[in-house]
Amino acid sequence: MAVIDADAHVLETNYTWDYMLESERDMRPRVVPTPNDASSGGESWLVDGTYIGKARNVGHDTSRAAREMEDIKARLAHMDELDIDVQVLYPTIFLRPFTRRPEVEVAVTRSYNRWLIDIWKQAPERLRWVAVLPLLSMDKAIEEARYAKENGACGIFMRGLEGDKHISDAHFFPIYEEAGRLDLPICVHSATGSFAVHDYFLNECGFNKFKLAVVGSFHSLIFNDIPEKFPKTRWSFIEVSAQWVPYAIHDFARRRERGGTKVDKAEVLRKNKIWVTCQTDDDLPYVLQYAGDDMLIIGTDYGHNDTSSEILALRKLREDGTVPTPIVNKILDDNARALYGL
Repeated sequence: MAVIDADAHVLETNYTWDYMLESERDMRPRVVPTPNDASSGGESWLVDGTYIGKARNVGHDTSRAAREMEDIKARLAHMDELDIDVQVLYPTIFLRPFTRRPEVEVAVTRSYNRWLIDIWKQAPERLRWVAVLPLLSMDKAIEEARYAKENGACGIFMRGLEGDKHISDAHFFPIYEEAGRLDLPICVHSATGSFAVHDYFLNECGFNKFKLAVVGSFHSLIFNDIPEKFPKTRWSFIEVSAQWVPYAIHDFARRRERGGTKVDKAEVLRKNKIWVTCQTDDDLPYVLQYAGDDMLIIGTDYGHNDTSSEILALRKLREDGTVPTPIVNKILDDNARALYGL
């Protein structure tokens, strides 16, 4: 049995943007000091006029060389220490909105994806990655998804809100169709792509900005029957724990049953091909009544330092005895393989 970290992160560096074309150099993200913004950690990325704190969410239980992928051997060695066989890599800078200009989004996401491809090539059996697409430009997004699939990507990154659109919006249907064709899951990560939501909750913690957007997008997705429209497509909701799953499914079922449709709550995730990352402090016996044995996965949030970060999460799940061993094995291995197509 393998152990798969279903949600690990890279922290972008200046090298991440070296793949941008010469004609795109004026769009290149750069690091600037922001000493008066305590939430930034003292420095920020400046991307198309938007400041994104660079040093605020750094997991100091990891080395800089490992979390920034400067030393792949160091990353793999740390994975060995943690008894992790495979990590699925998610971004950091894209957890917030960064531009309204399609041409900037194309340039920045393309460079990021090429950086991840070079990382993947150094350890293709152990480091897999989730592609970030320029969703303001659907033709370019589909083109990028195809290229990513050919180069080690095992998922497509999305945020609970993308610009002024919810993920149930028909604007995204072409990428959902293509995801099914490419055998790549849609991975909705704790994040927001909405400037309006991000700025409204600017001075609050990340719960409203990032996590509630993802829970709401789950409800919207199933309530609007989006998975049924794309039966080949798999879906996942990442880094929002799983404690909300019973509540969201219960609310969905009550609304459907008021209209005369009976809902088997224990089958909602399986029926819609939806996986959810859990955390070790979730009430997993209760969550499993709604999620089932096959639809939970788990990650460490490697590289970060927030309420989802737990560098020893996979080991703790295996050792604490709260969940029966056969189910633990599914969460650590089989379920992640099924989601990501590993």
